[in-house]
Amino acid sequence: MLDKQAQTEIASYVGRLLRESFGKGPQSIFVSINRPFIVLYLKHFLSPMEKILLLQDQVHSIQSTRDLLMKTLIPEIKAYLLVFAGMKIGEFYYDWGLHNHSGVMVGIESGDDHEQISFESVYTGKEELHQEISTISQQVEKKPDEVYSCMINERNLIVIRNGILISIEKELIRIGHEESLKLAKRNLEKSHLHNNGHFQSFLKAKIDDVFVDWDFHLDKSVIVFILNPSQ
Repeated sequence: MLDKQAQTEIASYVGRLLRESFGKGPQSIFVSINRPFIVLYLKHFLSPMEKILLLQDQVHSIQSTRDLLMKTLIPEIKAYLLVFAGMKIGEFYYDWGLHNHSGVMVGIESGDDHEQISFESVYTGKEELHQEISTISQQVEKKPDEVYSCMINERNLIVIRNGILISIEKELIRIGHEESLKLAKRNLEKSHLHNNGHFQSFLKAKIDDVFVDWDFHLDKSVIVFILNPSQ
């Protein structure tokens, strides 16, 4: 486990990268590490231009532009985490909560040292949460082949789904429509994940944010719940 000073250094580095690329960085970044996972929660992250686009309901324009910028930033973040923290990040996910001016980045270390069973953790409402996630997945695509989760700390819960793509989605990816598919799935899935009172009931905690992203080539998805256990 990296100490608080190291987590502060990581937050500072990523904040500087985002500021240089977007013209404005997050007001704050909270770094949580429970290997093989690292979670960066961004708050108050919206540039002046994006604010104008958001007022004009141009959400897709913001998401598309951020996706393009993230393609250049992810290799730099991975390289920094390898050198600074000794974390060899194999998978990287991110998502934005534009309505909250927030965002999340998730890195998962690669290597044989991290078996899936070690990801699992025990927490209140786990079984019910997995069932609700499976139900939502079945409504919008298909029931996952596998669901598992890890409570990184009292404020960060990661849920991972394997085997969620249907045949038509795989074909869209094959013919080059990955970006359009991701934009569509973000809207559809988050409409089910947000304002879902079941999650707060299961977890016995207020949910401040929910994020979701996919690695289509791995047929895998990561959902991040940002919890507020004091409420």
